[in-house]
Amino acid sequence: MQNVTQLKKILQELFATQSLAVLAKQEEHQPYGSLLAFAATHDLKSLLLATTRATRKYGNLVRNPKVALVIDDRANRDTDFHRAIAVTAMGSVAEVKGSEREKLLELYLHKHPYLKEFASSPTCALVRVDVDTYFVVGQIQNVMQIPMKG
Repeated sequence: MQNVTQLKKILQELFATQSLAVLAKQEEHQPYGSLLAFAATHDLKSLLLATTRATRKYGNLVRNPKVALVIDDRANRDTDFHRAIAVTAMGSVAEVKGSEREKLLELYLHKHPYLKEFASSPTCALVRVDVDTYFVVGQIQNVMQIPMKG
């Protein structure tokens, strides 16, 4: 069993090497998933996403801010069953505005500079997922939990 410090280091390494996450949310009593670029804050307490406000995704996030994000390092090979790591981050979303948006947008664009035009557009919302808990799964069924609040 790994301690929380070791697990946070695993998360930081995973988040540094992976660009995409699957955002899971509720849409009219039906689960729905979206593939999005993400970035993590240095303290791992928040994950950042960018989406256009005119999308169904954004409307659903406003109506129901509870979400889960799945981030993994699979390579679609047999070795994934023994080596891949998958993380589920559970939390709530809030659109970031003002000076906080500027600061967090810089962090997001440091990881995804090719999304500058999209993420800087006035129609794009920068969304912060405030993580309540991370569930880290390795070797198929080895599940570890990292509470981020309280």
